[in-house]
Amino acid sequence: MSYQVLARKYRPSTFSEVVGQEHILKALENSIKHNKLHQAYMFSGTRGVGKTTIARVFAKCLNCQKSDMPQVEPCNECNACEEIKAGRHIEFLEVDAASRTGVDDMRELLESVQYKPANSRYKIYLIDEVHMLSKSSFNALLKTLEEPPPHVMFLMATTEVEKVPKTVLSRCLQLNLKIIPENQIQDHIQSLLDLESIKYDEESLGLIATSAQGSIRDGLTLLDQAIAHGNGMLESDQVKALLGTIDQSYIIELVNHVAASDGDGAYIALNKITELNVEYEQVLKIIISVFHKISLHQQLENSEDAGIQQLAKSIDPQIIQLHYEIALNALSKFHVHPHPKQALELCILRMLAFQPISEGAAPKKEKKNSKLLAEELLTPKKNVVEAVEIPRPESKAEEISVLEEPQEKSAAKESSIPSELDMQSWNSIFNSLNLSMFVSQVFSEFEFVSFTDHVLTLKKSDELINPTEGLKTEFLEAISAQLGQKISLIIESGEVMASPAVVEVERVQNQLNQDKDALLENAAVKDILDSFGGKIIDESIKKVSP
Repeated sequence: MSYQVLARKYRPSTFSEVVGQEHILKALENSIKHNKLHQAYMFSGTRGVGKTTIARVFAKCLNCQKSDMPQVEPCNECNACEEIKAGRHIEFLEVDAASRTGVDDMRELLESVQYKPANSRYKIYLIDEVHMLSKSSFNALLKTLEEPPPHVMFLMATTEVEKVPKTVLSRCLQLNLKIIPENQIQDHIQSLLDLESIKYDEESLGLIATSAQGSIRDGLTLLDQAIAHGNGMLESDQVKALLGTIDQSYIIELVNHVAASDGDGAYIALNKITELNVEYEQVLKIIISVFHKISLHQQLENSEDAGIQQLAKSIDPQIIQLHYEIALNALSKFHVHPHPKQALELCILRMLAFQPISEGAAPKKEKKNSKLLAEELLTPKKNVVEAVEIPRPESKAEEISVLEEPQEKSAAKESSIPSELDMQSWNSIFNSLNLSMFVSQVFSEFEFVSFTDHVLTLKKSDELINPTEGLKTEFLEAISAQLGQKISLIIESGEVMASPAVVEVERVQNQLNQDKDALLENAAVKDILDSFGGKIIDESIKKVSP
């Protein structure tokens, strides 16, 4: 006897054996119980979720000879059930619409509609992949579909229900099948392996169930391949090699290095992955899956993986979303890249390039200068005494007494920060703040209005939405630390003319204009432009460092 694949060997013969689709099965069972049968049913859904299988079981229920009435559970013993299962029942016509798309095929099929069934209750037409029919075929089917004889039943299945004409859908009872959850696929695979007495491990089952992507048939096909690849048993290493997947720990190690802005470590981790001879596109999909799990755990705390938990605590949620978008964008363009490995490497490099500047990573000199800048802008320009280094005397007798500043004056100096700012001072202070990339980008679009009595008022344009509480908190903490006092924030709406972002754009444009004017003053450049009628392209002007 020839080998029979698992998907055919264990095809459900009753509704109780169908995996998932409880909402569909309940509707069909109730219609049979109460004898409220529709003249046409449309089963729609993705591949391998049970459309044709449920239609065949339904056909057996309608024509089962165990009783005088249709049965909720077919007996699978009478002639009708056996013949429908074998595909040779004279009143059960199963048609593949992909191979019979013409109107002549449909007319030939409908010629026998008027004749009553010889040995069953219903004459059943099962049309698979019905969306493949031509427009003329659908038109030929319409009238019969709307008012068929009482002994005729139409069952149709399609994976692309949007291609079926609305006139046909309106004449059918449409049943949309859902994808099967991974846990149900895994339990079903496990039960079949137990029946087949095949050794397996839990990790292998999870890998196959995940790769099935909601399709029972795809899962059983992969199971057949895994059994053959593993010589009659399932081992996780063999299954990973077959599916082209890798252990998630490799990806977590890579993400850890990316989060730490460790380019060398990320390159070494990526090299470990590529040495496993896996598909680079599959690696990118696993990276996307890891970012998805991290993001979910940050909101729901639903992951039991220690690596996911650690990353969820250490990486800002906004950065996770940024990396997710970078990886997703790389995947969408993966098939057009001539070198898949380079596409994966560039994706990691983009993540490293868009890392936020942490406080510890900022140069000390820069932070000191920004602090001095704020003090210079906020402190009145009077009574300024330069610090002079006084040499220390060699003996105590010659020790010079240096009067310390009185405590009252010191306190007055600390409170010398004025309670008001102007727009120019504010823009300078804003550029010196140690903000994350997202907060800096949001508040750079806001214009300074006033600063009085520790209350900072900013203005945003009407098109911009208000920043979230998390963004406001980070901004207020940074400005409060810079000014040395607790600041309150008020955000108004109106026309923005001189926000830090607008000022920066104007500065860049002015610099560009100056560089352009300098070029035009060059006699050689001017002569070339006049001779050839040329012009200077702004984007081509670059400042060459000495």
